[in-house]
Amino acid sequence: MNTSTTPRLVRRARSLAQRLVAVLRRKVLFRYRLVLITLVVLAVGIGIGAVWGPPGWFPPSAVILTVLAGGLLLKRKSLAFLLVVVAAVLLFTAFALDFGQVGPGLLVTIGVTAVLAYLLSGVRERLGVQGLSGEKMLLELRDRLRAQGRLPDMPEGWGSTAILQQAGGSSFGGDFVVSMRHDHRLDLAVVDVSGKGVDAGTRALLLSGAFGGLISAVPSADFLAHCNDYLMRTAVGEGFVTAVHLSIDLNTGDYLITSAGHPPAVQFDSGAGNWSTTEAKGVVLGVIPEMTYTPVKGRLRRGDAIMLYTDGLIETPGEDLDAGVDRLLGVAEQLVTRGFGAGAHEVVDTLSKDKNDDCALVVIWRS
Repeated sequence: MNTSTTPRLVRRARSLAQRLVAVLRRKVLFRYRLVLITLVVLAVGIGIGAVWGPPGWFPPSAVILTVLAGGLLLKRKSLAFLLVVVAAVLLFTAFALDFGQVGPGLLVTIGVTAVLAYLLSGVRERLGVQGLSGEKMLLELRDRLRAQGRLPDMPEGWGSTAILQQAGGSSFGGDFVVSMRHDHRLDLAVVDVSGKGVDAGTRALLLSGAFGGLISAVPSADFLAHCNDYLMRTAVGEGFVTAVHLSIDLNTGDYLITSAGHPPAVQFDSGAGNWSTTEAKGVVLGVIPEMTYTPVKGRLRRGDAIMLYTDGLIETPGEDLDAGVDRLLGVAEQLVTRGFGAGAHEVVDTLSKDKNDDCALVVIWRS
């Protein structure tokens, strides 16, 4: 090959690569244009088919499908252009058919749908997602939150269960669990974000990641203090958070429990055959800076169990929390008769009945 042609080939290859990169950068814009053109052609085709096509095959009301698709797939400017085309198609059809198939009811229905589609498109455009990408992202976040709430495998002689139930059957709520096991030590925290349902779900998604990182990175005795510092730095004015942190030595059964405004944990003593509350107390997270939280010591012997929960299980409007705790202790007898694992679901079902609040329950037992 002539050496003089080599630089020319290199320049051509570089130019081709640059063009390819430019095309790839315009791919998203091209996709939106292609979707817009397709929907416009469909709307126009429906109008033409309604006037000159076979009777009954192209009803003018079918343009509502293009409006809905535009709300899911188009940005607001493109959707506005599509809506103008749809309006023109409806006017053309109405005059051509002497208003036979285009009445006030149809116009109002399509108008309301167009407004909703425009608002939906605006929300998706601000999020930077189109189509069903936003829903997929939320589903992935929900699955990550649930996966993070799963307790680690326990060694022989130990058992655990965790139940999360969100208000109104929502997939998101303000209660979550983070946990970590390192060799013979188990650390877990039950957290309750102020609010309930979807309103508290966004904060819970953020905090679950932060608290999940802290529980594996800081000393057990300092976990709640670090959580409080994090909230004071990043979430001023967004409401308080309650939490209870449990750290258990799985060899000896010795544990440390620390509380930040959370309902008291309860322990089952197999020797005495009864449940009793622990004495861990502390100020809620995110209110007072540089707080210290004093842990309370205890021990789980064979046959013992400890239960952590959120106020959704015990709180009733107009009733003192102590009455709710007493009711919990009475229902907790089901855990002893039916088994700590199977009975936990019955406890949640019994105490959350007729309530619309997020609730969480974690039971750790030693057999």
